[in-house]
Amino acid sequence: MSPYEDPNDPNAPLPRMDKAAALQWAENYTTYMAELTGVPLIPGTAKVHFEACVGARNEVAEDGRYSLFYYIYSPVSPTEHTRIVRTLRGELPKQGYEVTGYREFQDAYYSAAFRARSRQNAYSVTADTVGSGRAKPQRFSFAVRTPCLLPPGVEQQQF
Repeated sequence: MSPYEDPNDPNAPLPRMDKAAALQWAENYTTYMAELTGVPLIPGTAKVHFEACVGARNEVAEDGRYSLFYYIYSPVSPTEHTRIVRTLRGELPKQGYEVTGYREFQDAYYSAAFRARSRQNAYSVTADTVGSGRAKPQRFSFAVRTPCLLPPGVEQQQF
């Protein structure tokens, strides 16, 4: 659990970061994961989703807080997917990530999946096979999700 997350305190201070900096981190970290595993990314496939933060009691603040979900595809063949998730499982824990999900590629129904969460700041990373392999080609996806962030200079709403 990050120092910003306290399920018993909905008013715990949130980390501050503007959206441009969050997006830059997401782009940099997905690129880093791809470089770490030696695979290319497909330019133009990145998707950016800024989302409202919803509290444990379904509260939605009006102070501008948000989370970011970002992903980008790699064209690498499914024969490489297991190697990619194994590499990430071996390397990211050295950087303070806790592995929260892991599966090696077997087929279109049991594809490769890697999930981890930073112990320091609660950022989540995912790397997995996407596409059914039947109707859609199987690609690999690198994704990140931030915890709830508050823009700088904004007063945090209290609940």
